[in-house]
Amino acid sequence: MKSGLIALILVLCVTLTILFPAVAEDASHAAAQSQIERAVVSYAATGTRDEQALSALASLDASLGEKWVRILDLWETPFTVHEKLPDDLPQDDSLCLVGLGFQLNPDGTMRDELLERLKVLLAASEQYPNAFIVCTGGGTAADEPTATEAGRMAEWLELQGADPARIIVEDHSLTTAQNAIFTYDILAERYPQVKQIAIISSDYHIPTGILLFGAEAILRDSDSTVVSNAAWHAPDGTLSAMFQAGALIELSGDMETAFQIYYETYDIHELPPLQINP
Repeated sequence: MKSGLIALILVLCVTLTILFPAVAEDASHAAAQSQIERAVVSYAATGTRDEQALSALASLDASLGEKWVRILDLWETPFTVHEKLPDDLPQDDSLCLVGLGFQLNPDGTMRDELLERLKVLLAASEQYPNAFIVCTGGGTAADEPTATEAGRMAEWLELQGADPARIIVEDHSLTTAQNAIFTYDILAERYPQVKQIAIISSDYHIPTGILLFGAEAILRDSDSTVVSNAAWHAPDGTLSAMFQAGALIELSGDMETAFQIYYETYDIHELPPLQINP
């Protein structure tokens, strides 16, 4: 009887030893996530930093706090949107041109905006013939589930004479945040020589692309950096600072809050409701 009681106590001790650190870790993670979201939403709403949130985050996780300070630095750093890439980027395969997709027509064909982005991407690929080319974007055709933005982009580039060996297809992402996450996944695994990234998109989309690819590089301690951009001048279109906040929250791992913000702020081009991948 006594030996059975001792065994039970030992089991309980082991269980509590395992359980309580996990509970504490979960609580710490939730507290850090709350401060990240407070800091990001506050900056989007007011254009000023919530120093209390950043300080609280740093006290919870010094490394994470430092990273989000750098992300806010990036967010407020001015830059120029270019019609074409500059001529002083690397002429080897350490450079990667990342073309951001755009929602397909219901039948799977490309909309004019995506075609215009591709023209800029093609010109950039001819300017830098040794660079890799990432086509990024998943399935957004309502009536053609097999079509993806990246797949259609790659097909078009190949028809224009681009070398298929240079083209990288990332065809699972549905948001710009996922463009960044999944692109870096592929580059880190298969193309470690890539150190510099140029973002290609529409002009109104470039700030979001630069912010998210830069932020994702910071969060994963990547030595790749966004060094330039080239854009098609869209006649209309906008992405708000609050939408960018939602995208940063998606990068931080809180998909539910991110998509709530998207639903409230994603108001261009009459896109259908976005779906979170299972």
